Amino acid sequence: MKSGSLPAKADPQKQREFFKSVLSPLMTQAREGKIALLFMDAAHFVMGCDFLGYIYGKVRRFVKTFSGRMRYNVLGAIDFLTKRVTTVTNDTYITSTEVCVILDKVAQAYKGKEIYFVLDNAKYQKCATVTQKAESLGTHLIFIPPYSPNLNLVERLWKFVKTRLRTKYYDDFVVFRGTIDDLVESSEEVNRTIIEKLISDKVQLFDNLIPANKNTYRVKLQAVS
Repeated sequence: MKSGSLPAKADPQKQREFFKSVLSPLMTQAREGKIALLFMDAAHFVMGCDFLGYIYGKVRRFVKTFSGRMRYNVLGAIDFLTKRVTTVTNDTYITSTEVCVILDKVAQAYKGKEIYFVLDNAKYQKCATVTQKAESLGTHLIFIPPYSPNLNLVERLWKFVKTRLRTKYYDDFVVFRGTIDDLVESSEEVNRTIIEKLISDKVQLFDNLIPANKNTYRVKLQAVS
């Protein structure tokens, strides 16, 4: 049995309507070459705090964690069609300044194309500074419904990066940071086949769930004709 998480405050009907009336048409336009469609969000990687490993045996082993809290922040926008990722990175915080920088970088890279960004409602993204910057560049900001990370496909890229990252212990921040950069950049070529499956028009929606008990749901089986 495979399990997954359902955001507690998610509105399945609003998500379905957003996908049907906004997101799906944008995906179609992107495939037809009419627009550039990018999914944008930030990921935060803390060195030494998220290592997972499994060794089967009778004796339990422990790995010493890194002493300190060194964090690598990556604000990324992935192209729905080409899987190219544009990033802005730092080891402090992601703010509206970084969002404006990435809007500039994408605008320069996609000159002559109408650009759409799909993003969530984080305050550093949904603010006057970013809105004004987007307007000045002629780009469009499409905000997903609240509590709907499943609609922002760049989250799948971050999950892929974190899964690969967790297979090794890091105690050198330069190596840690470089590994993340390499994994992100691999989406366009080295790991393109994997990313193609993750970043597609197959979006997880929740309006086909039926309650199994108070906090558990299962997918409604479709009738076979």
